Amino acid sequence: MSESEIPPDEGRPVDVYLDLLSIRMDTEDYRLLLSVVEPVLRAIEEHRLSGLDLALDGGDEELPQEVRDEAALVIATAVTGRMDNEVVELEVDESGPVRVVTDATTAADPSRLDEIADYIRQRHRQNDELRGIAEVSGLPTDF
Repeated sequence: MSESEIPPDEGRPVDVYLDLLSIRMDTEDYRLLLSVVEPVLRAIEEHRLSGLDLALDGGDEELPQEVRDEAALVIATAVTGRMDNEVVELEVDESGPVRVVTDATTAADPSRLDEIADYIRQRHRQNDELRGIAEVSGLPTDF
C-alpha cells in the first residue's frame, strides 16, 4: 500500500497520523516506515489481522529505532483509533529492555507499567518452560 493506495478517508486517525509523519520524517525513513506498515494496514482493513505475523523489521536492511517506534505507533493508531499512544521502554529481565506501546495515561502511571513488566516477565518464563518441554519432546521451538 503506497501513499496513493492508502484509502482517502482523511478522518481516520491513522491517516491523520501518517500525514503528520510524512511532514515530520525524513523522506527515506517515511518510505521505509510505509513498507513496514502497509501490509498491516491492509490486513486491518481487510479484517484478516489474526493470521498476520508482525515483525517490525526491514527484512534484509536494519530498521532504525525511530522507524520501528513510529511503525508501532501507526499500527496502534490504526487498531485503537487513538492518537495518544506512546512507546515506553520497560526493564523486564537481564536480556534487556522491552519496548511496548500503550496509551498516554498508562505510560504516565509507574504502577501500571510495573504490572505490564511483571506480565511480560511471566510470559517470558512460560515461553522458556514451553521451549524446554518442546526440546525434550523433539518439537519445534521457534515460538
